[in-house]
Amino acid sequence: MKSQSAQVKLWTTDFILLMLCNFLLFLQLHMIVSPLPSYVQDRFHANAFEVSLFTCLFALSAIAARLYSAKALEKGLRNAMIYIGLTVALLATLGYYFAAGIAVLLLLRMVFGIGFGMSSTAFPTMASDIVPVKRMGEGMGYFGLSTSLAMSMGPIIGVTVLQGAGFVTLMLCTAGVIAVIYPLSYSLTRKKARRVNDEVVPTPSVGTAGTKVKTPFNRKLILPSILNCLLSITYGGLVGFIVLYGKEANLANPALFFLFNALAVLLVRPFAGRIYDSKGPKALLIPGAIFIAAGLITLSYASSMSILFVAAFLYGIGYGSIQSSMQTWMIQIVSPSQRGMANGMFLNTLDLGIALGALLLGAIASITSYTDMYRYSIVFMILFLLIYLIQGKRNGGFAVPVHPLLTHTHIAAQDSDRHDHSETATEENTTAQQKDR
Repeated sequence: MKSQSAQVKLWTTDFILLMLCNFLLFLQLHMIVSPLPSYVQDRFHANAFEVSLFTCLFALSAIAARLYSAKALEKGLRNAMIYIGLTVALLATLGYYFAAGIAVLLLLRMVFGIGFGMSSTAFPTMASDIVPVKRMGEGMGYFGLSTSLAMSMGPIIGVTVLQGAGFVTLMLCTAGVIAVIYPLSYSLTRKKARRVNDEVVPTPSVGTAGTKVKTPFNRKLILPSILNCLLSITYGGLVGFIVLYGKEANLANPALFFLFNALAVLLVRPFAGRIYDSKGPKALLIPGAIFIAAGLITLSYASSMSILFVAAFLYGIGYGSIQSSMQTWMIQIVSPSQRGMANGMFLNTLDLGIALGALLLGAIASITSYTDMYRYSIVFMILFLLIYLIQGKRNGGFAVPVHPLLTHTHIAAQDSDRHDHSETATEENTTAQQKDR
C-alpha cells in the first residue's frame, strides 16, 4: 500500500493540465459572451429581447449537449466528447465572420453551445476522478477557480479587444484560445477511459460481493442544482448587461467589474475549499449569499468606478465561496459512475441560470432600468437562502452525506491509486464501525 502522503497528493501534472484546459475553455466563452450584446445592439440595432436570446439560446443548446455527454462519458467516450466538442466550437466561432444577420449569428451561437457543452462536461469529470477523497473540497475548489477566473477575466479581455480592434479580431482571438486546448489535452486523452457502467465495484453492505453500477438520476442532486441555478441567475445579469449598465450609469469601463471580481475569487477560493472540507457547505453558502446580495445592491448604486470595484469585490467573495461548494457537494453525493451526471447538472444549472438571468432580468431592465434590475436580482439570493435553510431544517441538519464509493475513479492510469484509496476507505469504515460497537 502506498504511503498516506502519496494518497493525498493533489497537484499532479494531470490536475494542472486539466485546470489549464478548463480555464482556456471558459475563457474563450466569456471573452465573447459579455461584449456580444453590445456588438449586436450597435451593429444590428437589436432590442433587449433579441440581445437576451444570444445568451439564452447558447445556454439551452449547451444544456442539451450535456444531457448526451453525461451518458457518453459513462460509456468511455470521453476523448470523443473533448475533441468533437472543441472542433464544433472552433468551427462555429470561425463562422461568426460570415454572419450577416441576427438569425445566422443566433444559429452559430446554438452550434457553439453544442460544442461547448460536450467538451465542458469532460474536463471537470476527469478532475473529480483524480482529486484525492480527503481533499475533495480543496481540490475541486482549486479546479473551480479555473472556471471562476475565466468567467471574470474573459469579459475584460473581450470588451477590450472589441473596443480596440473590432469584432473580427475578437473572433480570431477566441478561436486561437480554442486551438491551444488541443495540444494541452493530448497527454490527458492518451489515458484510456473506462466504461464505468460496465464496471463491477464492491458494495459496502455486501463485503467482497460485486454488483454492476447503474446510473439512474440521483434525486440528491435536485437541491444543489436549484441553488446553483439561483446563484447563476444573478451572474447572468452581470455578463449580459454590465456593459449596457455602464452606459446608463456613465461608468468609464464597467468591464473592470470582472477584474476585481476575479481578485476576490482568487483570494477566497483556497480558504473556501479548506472550510468546506472541515465544516461543510453551510459555513460557506449562508455568508456567501449575503456577500452576493451586498455586492448587487452596491452595484446598483455605483456612481463611480470606486463603488463599482467595491461591489465587484463583495460579489466575488460570495461567488467564490459558493460556486466551488456547489460543485463539490454535487460530486460527493453521487456514485463514481454518476460523476458525469453530477458535473453535467452543475454546468447545466449554471448555464440555465445565466439564460434565465438574461431573459428575466432583461425583461425587468426593459420595463424599469438596469439600476433597478440589479436591485431586483437580490430576490434570487433571498430565495437561495430560504430554500437552503428550509430544506436543512426538514432534513434535520445541513451535513452532506458522502457516497461510500467516492474513492472510485474512471481513469485507467489511476487504477493502482484507486485500489489503494478503496482499501484505505474500507479500513477507515471498519475502524469506525468497531468504535461504534
